[in-house]
Amino acid sequence: MTTHFDDLETRTPAAREAAQIAALAAQVAIVRETDGSCLPDVEINTLSDLQKLPVLRKSELTTWQKDHPPFGGMHTSNITHIFQSPGPIYEPGGSSHDWWRFGRFLHACGIGKNDIVQNCFGYHLTPAGTMFENGARAVGAKVLPAGTGQTELQVRAAADIGTTAYAGTPDYLKVILEKADEMGVTLQITKAAVSGGALFPQLRQYYADRGIACMQCYATADLGHLAYESVLGEGMIVDEGVIIEIVTPGTGDPVPDGEVGEIVVTSLNPDYPLIRFATGDMSAVMAGQSPCGRTNMRIKGWMGRADQTTKIKGMFVRPEQVADLVKKTGADRARVIADRDGDTDKMIVQLEGNVDEAAAATAVQDVLKLKSEVQCLPPGKLPRDGLVIEDRRTYET
Repeated sequence: MTTHFDDLETRTPAAREAAQIAALAAQVAIVRETDGSCLPDVEINTLSDLQKLPVLRKSELTTWQKDHPPFGGMHTSNITHIFQSPGPIYEPGGSSHDWWRFGRFLHACGIGKNDIVQNCFGYHLTPAGTMFENGARAVGAKVLPAGTGQTELQVRAAADIGTTAYAGTPDYLKVILEKADEMGVTLQITKAAVSGGALFPQLRQYYADRGIACMQCYATADLGHLAYESVLGEGMIVDEGVIIEIVTPGTGDPVPDGEVGEIVVTSLNPDYPLIRFATGDMSAVMAGQSPCGRTNMRIKGWMGRADQTTKIKGMFVRPEQVADLVKKTGADRARVIADRDGDTDKMIVQLEGNVDEAAAATAVQDVLKLKSEVQCLPPGKLPRDGLVIEDRRTYET
């Protein structure tokens, strides 16, 4: 097996950026021809021009799809599958080579033509099972489409056919291994490609102790494969088929590298060109290049959810409102803190930068519709942890 899946993984940053700009311009042109599209007329000359385009959120995608079913009016001539996720949201799928780009991740896991992959992701309505099967075919591996459940049958099949690799959620492989121990069956699984849940260090170590190298990737039903591990402890490398931005939650404004923010993704797949799609997940850019030789940007993996919407004194406070407050007050940053004063909710608004406190109090009332204690802080005092709404309340029973 070669070191890398293809030459795209080791491009120079300049070559990658030039290709991404051209692909992005093509995607924008496709979306502008879509029924119901409201993309502004922005010329794409640099990647920073992405910031001139609006962020697309799941709620908007749902409405778009209802108005123009099933995929928001996009011309999806190469689509062979239709999937459904809660919402409902409908996702297209294709059957062409590595359509979801999971081959890149499976290759990084060391999975190839000599492997049999026991695919324990679901094949029912949601796309994960088909995503990983498409990726396994891209690296030449054979697939047992096992799905979830029926663990005793899973063990028997793995033993009978000589399964060498597992694909599924991080925890289900442990269930299979424990059932095999109970049945007195020895399995040949030495590789695991996982996603869709938390891979805790102790669980990864459990697999390592059993001779199984377990690697994880980050993916979504809407966008497919987004980032993947190649070296443990070295973050996740961004997939070559997407552009990832890390932005302040509730906005489309990128944060400085290293700071935590919301993951916003632009897909370069012309069959389903989602542009600046907000995942609702948090992460941060990881400095430097992976020691494996792949040159694309790295992120630190999943670091929480960006939807920090909180109810204070019976009113919802949303990240989008905090972003509006920053603009209205001229602050550099803002954080809304929900706390308790006895049995009563209390709200504190912290504004970083050169801000007039009296004017800020009025702006808080106008934007958040709540009275609040306002604290004006000098530059650099707010934590760079991605939180714009912090809930400190505790409820004792």
